Amino acid sequence: MSGAIDIHVMRLPHGKDLPLPAYQSALAAGLDLIAALPADSALTLAPGARALVPTGIAVALPPGTEAQVRPRSGLAVKHGLTVLNAPGTIDADYRGEIRVLLVNLGGEAVAITRGMRIAQLVFATVARAQLREINSLDETARGTGGFGSTDG
Repeated sequence: MSGAIDIHVMRLPHGKDLPLPAYQSALAAGLDLIAALPADSALTLAPGARALVPTGIAVALPPGTEAQVRPRSGLAVKHGLTVLNAPGTIDADYRGEIRVLLVNLGGEAVAITRGMRIAQLVFATVARAQLREINSLDETARGTGGFGSTDG
């Protein structure tokens, strides 16, 4: 695959028997992350509740990249389940377990079980900025209009 980058991934003890994250279609942008919960106890998220869900993996990203944890559209539309801090950013120097902050915005409780696909992981290139303080900004047609100012 052109443009592929090597990502080092380590399975943690509680995720040893689970599959690694995988793309679910040939042109998918994100790999699906798996819940690494105990097999004998589902996590039930009541409406409005949130929880950090372990995935059983840790990664080492190359410098200049990040991983973004994003919601799965199917869980969002069917159950109102989403990633609370979407997209969650995993920095290239983080070596801990990837955990997903899920929130239930739906009207019914949702059970999260071991092996369930709970979020997507997308890799992206990161540009580092060097801030240069100035006294004024150049003018544009939009100017200072924000939050709906281009809707007409």
